[in-house]
Amino acid sequence: MIYMQITNIHGREILDSRGNPTVEAEVTLTETSTGKRFTGCAAVPSGASTGRFEAVELRDAQERYFGLGVQKAVSNINTKIKEALSGRNGLDQQEVDRILMETDGTDNKGNLGANATLAVSLAVARAAAESLNMPLYRYLGGVHTDRMPVPMMNILNGGKHAANTVDFQEFMIMPVSAGSFSEGLRICAEIYHYLKKILVQKGLSTGVGDEGGFAPDLPDARAVLTLIIEAIEKSKYLPGKDVKIALDVASSELYNEKTGMYHFPGESSLKGEEIVRDTSEMITYYEELINEFPIVSIEDGLAEDDWEGWKKLTKRLGGRVQLVGDDLFVTNTKRLEAGMKLNVAGAILVKVNQIGTLSEAMEAVLMAQHHGYKAVISHRSGETEDPFIADLAVAVNAGQIKTGAPCRSDRVAKYNRLLRIEEQLGRNAYYRDPFPTV
Repeated sequence: MIYMQITNIHGREILDSRGNPTVEAEVTLTETSTGKRFTGCAAVPSGASTGRFEAVELRDAQERYFGLGVQKAVSNINTKIKEALSGRNGLDQQEVDRILMETDGTDNKGNLGANATLAVSLAVARAAAESLNMPLYRYLGGVHTDRMPVPMMNILNGGKHAANTVDFQEFMIMPVSAGSFSEGLRICAEIYHYLKKILVQKGLSTGVGDEGGFAPDLPDARAVLTLIIEAIEKSKYLPGKDVKIALDVASSELYNEKTGMYHFPGESSLKGEEIVRDTSEMITYYEELINEFPIVSIEDGLAEDDWEGWKKLTKRLGGRVQLVGDDLFVTNTKRLEAGMKLNVAGAILVKVNQIGTLSEAMEAVLMAQHHGYKAVISHRSGETEDPFIADLAVAVNAGQIKTGAPCRSDRVAKYNRLLRIEEQLGRNAYYRDPFPTV
């Protein structure tokens, strides 16, 4: 076995796309027989809409950066993690990640911080790929990594990702009729720009949310979807045939534990009355939207602990649309296994920083795929220019990726990386509709 010894690990505090601190790590591997050195660098994203069951993102809680500094996490990298991994083989990713988990000693990375463990875990993988002169996606996935993901492109933001009245968090388009990723990306970009023209014509804001989607004040989901359909049609594409729609409701952010209801503050403010829905009304609302618009995927349609509601939602709509668990599963195999036993949802959203190591994230993908669930690789609302998830999406043949609008370099970096991967794969690259029967 080739031995690439971990000879240096260095962490630092950098800024994410919201101007908040996050963690970056550099890992150096040295080939024992030649002394040649290879370095990998990785930066960790951060979410605003976070599930209660996510791994712990360690923050300093001091005055600097309004308490959001990550000097403790960086210190853990430069001391405890460096000591634990020095001399280990960087080509043994599972062993590296096992040591990270054991060094932390908690189920949720609460000691070292998932932002510290993940930065190192990803940097090791990148350095390992570099040492073998392999592209990252090939190193992670092997010889059968050839499927390009269909973008779930967020073109209109709401919820915690925008300061507007739209309550659903993300409205996304999926260019399913394209013959390649590059063509699909072009279709999305054209629709995105046409949507901007429509917003300008209607006197609505073209400011963007955290993920680059436009963030105008609109009364409800129907109003948003109507605008998106108009943008698709004016771009000379057919809704439902060329382009389908995906939603991220982020309903845990709408759920009130005291009332047991889902509260819609934006819709309430524009309609002049309090709008609340119970679980049954939420399911009926989705059914009405599905009947009216070409929606093929709904993420986090109900709250993260509403397991009975999820069972009803899956029974009623699971045969018509992809139901994605984000806060429900938090890239955690234990929660995914619980969901599969209850037969809820049909896909897992994979965010590497929800779990804290690359091996655990990939285990969640493999478990989902083995049991007939789809996996959607995803960014976070607080991103960096690191395009790691682009390689990951190809490596696991996910077929779907969420990484925001064609706006802001933190989002575009992932799309551009996928363009380069598709070029490298050449004729072996393939791209297909994840929902051919919908």
